[in-house]
Amino acid sequence: MSAILFAITTAPAQSASATGEWLVADKSARIAIHACGHRLRGTIAWERVHGLDDQNPDLSKRHRTTLGLPILIGMQSTGLDTWAGRIYNADNGKTYAAKVKLLSPTSLFVEGCVMGILCGGETWTKVREHAEDCPASPPTPPAPKQ
Repeated sequence: MSAILFAITTAPAQSASATGEWLVADKSARIAIHACGHRLRGTIAWERVHGLDDQNPDLSKRHRTTLGLPILIGMQSTGLDTWAGRIYNADNGKTYAAKVKLLSPTSLFVEGCVMGILCGGETWTKVREHAEDCPASPPTPPAPKQ
């Protein structure tokens, strides 16, 4: 019996409950969250208004579209239904320390902090489940012919 309880409490399936597509608080975007073991990653899956990453500090990235942009980065499990990592804000091109906590099967609290003391957060609402974890990287374009 104790072996079964140990297997249930240590299984990476707890991360799967946070996977899916989440509507941000102001309803301007949906974030697709995928899990790989105890890690989460999130990318912009839908936007009300399509934009460019024009505030990115890396000038070479300022012409890329925000659709598909990774915003939850390196989120590692810190406990039951909680993760910590970084969040990218395309509105100002800055990356912040972040925490994510699954409040319920349909509510996810996302918080970003500057210098660990100035924090702001919002609750996202689940709109769709994802069956797949660890999404494949997009195909690499062929090298230019010389």
